[in-house]
Amino acid sequence: MGTFKIEGGHKLHGEITPQGAKNEALQILCAVLLTSEDVTINNIPDIVDVNKLISLLEDLGVKIRKKGKGSYTFRADDVNMEYLQSEQFKKDGGGLRGSIMLVGPLLGRFGKGYIPKPGGDKIGRRRLDTHFEGFINLGAEFRYNKEENFYGVEAKKLKGTYMLLDEASVTGTANIVMAAVLAEGTTTIYNAACEPYLQQLCKMLNRMGANISGVGSNLLVIKGVDELGGTEHRMLPDMIEIGSWIGLAAMTKSELTIKNVSWDDLGQIPTIFGKLGITLERRGEDIFIPEHKDGYEIQNYIDGSILTIADAPWPGLTPDLLSIILVVSTQAKGEVLIHQKMFESRLFFVDKLIDMGAKIILCDPHRATVMGHDFKSSLKATTMVSPDIRAGVSLLIAALSAKGTSTIHNIEQIDRGYEDIDTRLRAIGAKIVRL
Repeated sequence: MGTFKIEGGHKLHGEITPQGAKNEALQILCAVLLTSEDVTINNIPDIVDVNKLISLLEDLGVKIRKKGKGSYTFRADDVNMEYLQSEQFKKDGGGLRGSIMLVGPLLGRFGKGYIPKPGGDKIGRRRLDTHFEGFINLGAEFRYNKEENFYGVEAKKLKGTYMLLDEASVTGTANIVMAAVLAEGTTTIYNAACEPYLQQLCKMLNRMGANISGVGSNLLVIKGVDELGGTEHRMLPDMIEIGSWIGLAAMTKSELTIKNVSWDDLGQIPTIFGKLGITLERRGEDIFIPEHKDGYEIQNYIDGSILTIADAPWPGLTPDLLSIILVVSTQAKGEVLIHQKMFESRLFFVDKLIDMGAKIILCDPHRATVMGHDFKSSLKATTMVSPDIRAGVSLLIAALSAKGTSTIHNIEQIDRGYEDIDTRLRAIGAKIVRL
């Protein structure tokens, strides 16, 4: 189990460039299975979860050529479908949440897709019903081996249909779209997710020859085509990492520039941090965060009631940033209610922050009230264990702002989502060592 040792209380300074988007990568990489031609993808993050998925594709028989840092060409012209039934696939696929995204393109192109029950963060229930109900609507037959936790869908030919998704699931929408692009006839998906990463997938598929309209809305219309061709694609910067660096700058009273953030794809993120009193300046495609010498003050609602920050489907706030926002609020002036609607275990890391001196009331598994210190009292260094990717980075931000030396164990969780994070933080002045 890896460990970070962090000496907190130091101001940071300089520029930091966000990695490619993890959540986009897990969709885009699986889409290479939809064609036998070359697909080149740029700005791929070098992180554990993405590298595991690339290895899975290679084990499936996809030919992979590395062109440079974060740039690969994939060619799925000889896919080994028998590998999907192997014990090795059941082991490797079960350790990666993103492996579920293999099913849609395999079903669409080859008529069958299998997957072990995926792993991932321990942040509560993350059901797969939306994915498989969509495949069934397209005409696939579903089977589930309860003893082995192994799912399968098969169809001689998928047929387009109308469907109303039970939830606006990003991965569910992406999986169904990848199956539907090669289906016979027209598929209409209502209550579709419309996150920028899903838009990126649809734009890439259209460049490959798909016929998807309504991109960016919650109503997608997909006219099936016979085959798709190759393309080149560049992934967006990771909006969760961008939010993490905004929070880090504020908590450490540092002056930072976040480079090439693709402002138009950030949605409400700048606005939400603004409600916490954090100043952001747009400089082209960069975000400049000045030193908050006098701290930052949370805005109340117009009637004076306490501000509530909650996650919601796009264009609402992504749930992945609520852990960061909660930590940043611990040193704000004022109070805020954090409402994590999607996952019932994601706020349980607050006990670590309370140990550090934060004033937080965990109301229930979904809500926490934070009473900020206004920097009148700093967080105290402590020893912690990272429970998941986003909580791990939140604890890291807390440690960098705290006085004294903190230790974070189980940093493999952080490495799953953040590329070479300790090296990049040291480049802007952080005192962090990987043990």
